[in-house]
Amino acid sequence: MRKLLNTLYVTTQGVYLHREGETVVAEREQKAVMRLPIHTLQGLVCFGNVLVSPFLLGLCAERGVNVSFLTENGRPLARVEGGRSGNVLLRVAQLKAADDPAKCAEIARSMVIGKVLNARTVLQRRLRDHGADAACAAAVTRLANVVQRLRFEHTIDEIRGLEGEAAAGYFDAFNALVVAQEGDFRMDGRTRRPPRDPMNALLSFLYVLLAHDCEGAVKSVGLDAQVGFLHALRPGRASLALDVMEEFRAFFADRVALSLVNRGQVRRKDFVFSESGAVEMTESARKAVLVEWQNRKREEAAHPFLGEKMALGLFPFVQAQLLARRLRGDLDAYPPFIAK
Repeated sequence: MRKLLNTLYVTTQGVYLHREGETVVAEREQKAVMRLPIHTLQGLVCFGNVLVSPFLLGLCAERGVNVSFLTENGRPLARVEGGRSGNVLLRVAQLKAADDPAKCAEIARSMVIGKVLNARTVLQRRLRDHGADAACAAAVTRLANVVQRLRFEHTIDEIRGLEGEAAAGYFDAFNALVVAQEGDFRMDGRTRRPPRDPMNALLSFLYVLLAHDCEGAVKSVGLDAQVGFLHALRPGRASLALDVMEEFRAFFADRVALSLVNRGQVRRKDFVFSESGAVEMTESARKAVLVEWQNRKREEAAHPFLGEKMALGLFPFVQAQLLARRLRGDLDAYPPFIAK
């Protein structure tokens, strides 16, 4: 089984990253503040004004370490990676499946079923741990109904419509999942570009981290990240990475956000409110989120399909492998990730 390597997140402004042999060195004000062997890394994510030497970029490309550049607030800017890996025949099979309405709908349906069931599990956990809540119970029923209807829908547009319905129902009840600091982290629906409240800002940041990991996962098995099934093809968009990400939104990102808020690790004071209505996290808040994100990825559990215990951060890679096996014809259907 693949070993979970580290992703280095650099948020401190003005840091300079360069290469010394097989080591990544971070300097600030011409003093080395960190050294990491390249073989321990799977990704490098730079937020804001972080400089990377061309020789380090070359080493990362050679060793398969993806380097991503984002704005200080987490908006993706660019990504540097090495040559394409994997079997070209797999990508041909992927393109054929994406162009086949029946196969496209079949794979998309499985992904949405996984997404909806995992969202329902998060809601059910709230009811189990904190008692009855009308909005939460109604959302659980609504999501169960969507899953039943998904089994009989045959077109990709119908499946996308049900995915949207499930997402709306889930976020209608999302405030019930916040059991501490309720007033400070209440949100009126999902808002993005820009987020309009602290919870939306937190979720958007976590979704960027999840998308980065899922893009790395699908590329690692030789799939084309831009050719998806659930998300429509769009130039420059990693549609397949977004597809795989859907199964993990509630399980990974939403649960990390709720843990940070409910345990008081992030507070209203950790956000900046602009006159335009946009809300952003402070640098200290981003660092706290990144620490929790990495800790979550290191936790271990049995993968529901393989039955093998592994780090949670490996789950997207397993799903990418299962999808590749389905496209090659080794599996009769794509088994979505469904948390237990």
